[in-house]
Amino acid sequence: MATTPLRNAFTIDVEDYFQVSAFAPYIKRSDWDAAECRIERNVDRILKLLSHNEVKATFFTLGWIAERYPQLVRRLVEEGHELASHGYGHERASDLSREAFTQDVRRAKALLEDLAGVPVVGYRAPSFSIGVGNLWAFDVLGEAGYQYSSSVYPIRHDHYGMPDSPRFAYRVGSGLLEIPVTTVRLLNRNLPSSGGGYFRLLPYAASRWMLKHVNREDRESAVFYFHPWEIDPQQPRVPGIDLKTRFRHYVNIPRMEQRLQCLLSDFQWGRMDQIFLARHAAAH
Repeated sequence: MATTPLRNAFTIDVEDYFQVSAFAPYIKRSDWDAAECRIERNVDRILKLLSHNEVKATFFTLGWIAERYPQLVRRLVEEGHELASHGYGHERASDLSREAFTQDVRRAKALLEDLAGVPVVGYRAPSFSIGVGNLWAFDVLGEAGYQYSSSVYPIRHDHYGMPDSPRFAYRVGSGLLEIPVTTVRLLNRNLPSSGGGYFRLLPYAASRWMLKHVNREDRESAVFYFHPWEIDPQQPRVPGIDLKTRFRHYVNIPRMEQRLQCLLSDFQWGRMDQIFLARHAAAH
């Protein structure tokens, strides 16, 4: 019996190459304003790709970017995409006190809503930095007026991860919906299957198989993510970085846009809020 293909969430973390957490030891935050910002041209390419494929997506946008490029934020909304929050200054939630995190997520939400004139209900922590050490962050997000978070990656990783957490959407704290980034369960392990460096590193066929597996076997919508700098082979090279960081950041960037085109063709896609919030409203 044929089943209707599930819609998956296509998400973009709107930050520039110099704001990547792995570059923090090499690029001072105080130097961000002097860096060559490439976010507009890269988001423009992404919007054209989405328009060509008639896909609406969710853009988790840094307040720092929105403040400097308000027309970019308004364009996302005008073209029918969901505007969501990535916090203000790309500081890892796990590095912030409860008070500082509260200020960050409230500042970003207010800024985005003022610029775009729409409610902002979704949040994603930089580097998936909500884990067992700061579960209070979910309460802060609920109190700040967010309805969902996509801040947990249920894998083992040297920079983030909460491998024992649920793999699919679940309620946390004061009723916030946490929608983890998608994994495939194989050999008693959660394997990353939904974007970022893994999507560039693995053969496209492997990524496609994993997403199809989640849709068919788990009967769950997947959450895919990437960053605008990942489609930008001409981005400035950051000097002096270690070999592992260099490999992770730059591997297969020239192939990324074509892979995204394949992904957009091979699956059904939509916005986080439209896929998950209505489906889970009844359970709230």
